Amino acid sequence: MLSELSELFRYRDLLFQLVARDLKVRYKNSVLGFFWSLINPLVQVATITIVVRYIMRVEIPNYSAYLLVAYLPWMFFQMSLMDASQSVLMHHDLLKKVYFPREVLPLSMVVANLIHFLLALVVFFIYLLVLRAPIVATWWLVPFLIAIEFLLVAGLALFVSCLNVFYEDIKYIVSVVLNILFYLTPIIYMSEMVYNRLHAAGRDLLFSLYLLNPLNAIVVAFRKTLLPPYSVPPGRSTPFNLQDLPLDYRLLAIAAAVSVLVAVFGYLYFNSRKWSFAEQV
Repeated sequence: MLSELSELFRYRDLLFQLVARDLKVRYKNSVLGFFWSLINPLVQVATITIVVRYIMRVEIPNYSAYLLVAYLPWMFFQMSLMDASQSVLMHHDLLKKVYFPREVLPLSMVVANLIHFLLALVVFFIYLLVLRAPIVATWWLVPFLIAIEFLLVAGLALFVSCLNVFYEDIKYIVSVVLNILFYLTPIIYMSEMVYNRLHAAGRDLLFSLYLLNPLNAIVVAFRKTLLPPYSVPPGRSTPFNLQDLPLDYRLLAIAAAVSVLVAVFGYLYFNSRKWSFAEQV
């Protein structure tokens, strides 16, 4: 594995060139450029906010901020896997002509989406300034959370991109799984809603298992490190009894360990099969 990593480092210029090309192609002949990558999540957040605030009657002040801070890491996760799933097949001609470490292809998709994510976070911080949200002492954890999610996404991207070479149904399966996973991840709802339901039924262990999903733990951590604790003001009507729970650093550490393992095993699996790609495409 160390030899493969060393070779990948030697080809870092190729990785950067593929990332730059992806960004150029994505916004070619576009007037708004990068801002198109923000329009979709902003429209989604606005729509969900209207539904939750005015139909479900969850009266959380600045709910859109709590929704957006969870939606941005989800978009990074979703778009990276969707793009990476076909990254090898997209470059089938290149595979047969030039020698290079094949893992550069899916990783370039992940890095390109990481850049979008980082730029979106900058916009989110500007959004917080507009809302005059207080600065939270845990902001220093954000780079750590980004690193954890990057490892998780990179490992999964290597898995799906490799499998899709041999079984092209994988890209469809990934799309379906992501649609389901969106509703199983605390994005449009708060993790405390799940806790309240399970705690009332005496199933606290299930809530811990729910957060053992590294993506769930990461999304919850982004929400709790970037924004102050939320609460429903007295006298407001809401179908849920919401009380903010503190960030569980133990579960976050487990999520970090799982993400590292996913990255390692994803890289090992990809390298074990990458030299047979040219025969398959």
